[in-house]
Amino acid sequence: MKRFLILLVLVTQWSCGQKKMELKGDTEWQNEKNAQFKDASTSPLTKKDLRTFEGLDFFEFDSTYVVNAFLERTPNTEWFKMKTTTDRLSEERVYGILQFEIGDQSFSLNVYQGKENMQTEGYEDYLFLPYLDNTNGVTSYGGGRYIDLRIPKGNEIIVDFNKSYNPLCVYNKRYSCPIVPRINYMDIEVKAGMKDYKKE
Repeated sequence: MKRFLILLVLVTQWSCGQKKMELKGDTEWQNEKNAQFKDASTSPLTKKDLRTFEGLDFFEFDSTYVVNAFLERTPNTEWFKMKTTTDRLSEERVYGILQFEIGDQSFSLNVYQGKENMQTEGYEDYLFLPYLDNTNGVTSYGGGRYIDLRIPKGNEIIVDFNKSYNPLCVYNKRYSCPIVPRINYMDIEVKAGMKDYKKE
């Protein structure tokens, strides 16, 4: 009986240890995202999905998708109401146009600035880059993905598509996510960043 109790304790400890095991990615950013999603205090997942969460699915890191973009600022653009996945409208403006190349193709994408972020401590210089590409609905989320950027001092900015992430409403319908403007469609497969989320 004593041996059985010792064995039971060891199995229980091992089981708990397994549940607390850190989820690893191939890059520091992937590790951070997995940790965020695994932590109940920061995860966008529902309680039910969090119990079976085993890590996010990413494309392999590819330096091809780390680009040095030219930022053409557009200081006189008007504020507009960007549609979201709920009735909420996000007040945004086109901060500028990013021009860059991937392989032998040239692209131009609008980068946005949110009025609410400008009034939020720590996000005053935040820029929002939503985009669509030819992986959407195949290997990545059908509604497109996002990239977080910060206003640079000059006219050049590094855009790392390996840090593309899914809207939070992909994981939980209680979130209100901006809908990617069609003008930010890229006629290319961006095989970088987060893949689509598939529940276990």
